[in-house]
Amino acid sequence: MPGSRTTYVPAERLVGWLERFEASQGALEFLPDNDGIRVRAASGAEARLLGPWPADGRPGRGANDVERLASLAGQARTLGLVLARRGGYAVGVAREGRLLASKTGSSNSRRANAADALAGTVAEQAATLFGSAAPEYLVFGGDRMLAEQVAGRRELARWAGLPRLRPLDVPDPKAAVLEQAARDAVSVVIRITLP
Repeated sequence: MPGSRTTYVPAERLVGWLERFEASQGALEFLPDNDGIRVRAASGAEARLLGPWPADGRPGRGANDVERLASLAGQARTLGLVLARRGGYAVGVAREGRLLASKTGSSNSRRANAADALAGTVAEQAATLFGSAAPEYLVFGGDRMLAEQVAGRRELARWAGLPRLRPLDVPDPKAAVLEQAARDAVSVVIRITLP
């Protein structure tokens, strides 16, 4: 049975990552893929490479698909990050994988309306940060239901029309987790399937 895993590779390391994948798995064959790049190695291992941004008319530059994908992923764009789980939250604004501003907090309440209260707090904190930073995209992570609750709050209505990047699966949202999320959100996502 094949095994699979996902890794996040910064734009500047993409070419090197592919070279190492080829060195360990054998010659690469590039296959058609509408959303990114798909390669199959001589070993039977496959990798699907997806850029961080939706198609929005700002293509990458380069002599081939890999260079264009790396160029696209390397474009500087501002993100609004919202990570939330029942025990706490982390919100931030990031550019080029680095946090420009952030806020973290915890919630130990067991009340029935604790999720509503937490969603309100997270939305307020995010709105405060986003108000001075003008994010181009939103990234949510953590508990998906709670993230949707936050996204639907009136405090974030001003940013409801922004494109969302793929959600991030994160552990308890602490400062270090938010820093990693800022890097992962702008990296090329590589899904590897081993034979």
